[in-house]
Amino acid sequence: MRGESVRNICLAIDIGASSGRHIVGWQEESEIYTKEVYRFPNGVHQEEGHLVWDIEALLREVKNGIRAAKAEFSDIQSLSIDTWGVDYVLLRDDSEVLPVYAYRDSRTEAVISPVHEKMPFSVLYRHTGCQFQPFNSIYQLYADKLAGRLEGVTDLLMIPEYLLWKLCGVKAREYTNATTMGMVNAQTGAFDEEIIRTLGYPKHLFPKLSQPGTVVGEYEGIQCVLCATHDTGSAVEGIPMEGNEPYISSGTWSLLGVKTPKPITDKASEEANYSNEGGVDYNRYQKNIMGMWLVNELQRELCPDMPFPEIVELAESSICSVLVDANAPEFLAPKSMKAAFDKATGNALGTVGDYFRCAYRSLAASYRQALDELERNTGRTYKKLYIVGGGAKNAFLNRLTEEATGKKVIALPIEATALGNLKIQMEADK
Repeated sequence: MRGESVRNICLAIDIGASSGRHIVGWQEESEIYTKEVYRFPNGVHQEEGHLVWDIEALLREVKNGIRAAKAEFSDIQSLSIDTWGVDYVLLRDDSEVLPVYAYRDSRTEAVISPVHEKMPFSVLYRHTGCQFQPFNSIYQLYADKLAGRLEGVTDLLMIPEYLLWKLCGVKAREYTNATTMGMVNAQTGAFDEEIIRTLGYPKHLFPKLSQPGTVVGEYEGIQCVLCATHDTGSAVEGIPMEGNEPYISSGTWSLLGVKTPKPITDKASEEANYSNEGGVDYNRYQKNIMGMWLVNELQRELCPDMPFPEIVELAESSICSVLVDANAPEFLAPKSMKAAFDKATGNALGTVGDYFRCAYRSLAASYRQALDELERNTGRTYKKLYIVGGGAKNAFLNRLTEEATGKKVIALPIEATALGNLKIQMEADK
């Protein structure tokens, strides 16, 4: 029940790779209260042998959720949208260049070497501090270039920027999401002109970047604001952290990192494949680690009707001690996740519980390795590890993580991304 002291009623539209949610937030005194008003499924689908997003369906669901929010909260002042990073929509004037490819599609495999022949990864890393991922926008764009998809293109909008443009008519480019592309200079915070020139990308696709908190337009009487439109940027803003400690934003991916005053782009960071991504007045020194994708895909294949509490019980009762490299490329988008585990373990897994225990323990081991690298590269030792997102609800994985890392795990099963999205809106100069 909202009291008389309510202010700053905002709508956070938080879209992940498997689902989206509309969450209304408001302030009472110094507290932020939230209510989920709409949720919808999301996911990639196959189209002519490629993995793509249904961008029309995404926009339709965004509008459906806004309608539901307005029906319950007639006095919403602002809204913002965050999504995963790296993926984008190309436009020729105001017409979409379809399809909109998903980052798990394999189309970049053939272009990584040609890109690095023009600009070796070590040079790219010194410029951007962005970790190597085969799906980074820089490689997706080169695939587009070779396919002729950049001909006549007037605009490139990241997914949340595209959705906001469809709502308010303004084409804005937001800083935190741009830093996932592998094309933003780590020192200047602007698109890197040398990278753009060397790879032959149209310069006009990379204009000046806007910071989180910028008001860009209006939709049906509601102001449209840029949050940290990369969901991890918003998630870090939403963590009620004491001091500055490492975090894991645990979803389809596990994003492990820590806030730093400035980017760290030395050789050790490159070799550890750590990324430097934009935050709200700070740098996020972090690493993408395979996350709940492993267990979600195993569930889909092995036991689609079994709820996760039962799956966790099976994993806990298993005595399997086999580990896999959770970040190995064969787990990125396999046709069969079970087959990928079978191959990686030499068919050492017997029961359903064995598969899930192996997945959970392997994730915890990857967290330990990433934390060891983080402490070595930042020159600091940390005592705590904050975990937010869907994975924070898994007490078994949290216990494994605490045992593996030796850190005190503070698991906060909260909608941290939506909270960060709302916080930025509430602090915007509207």
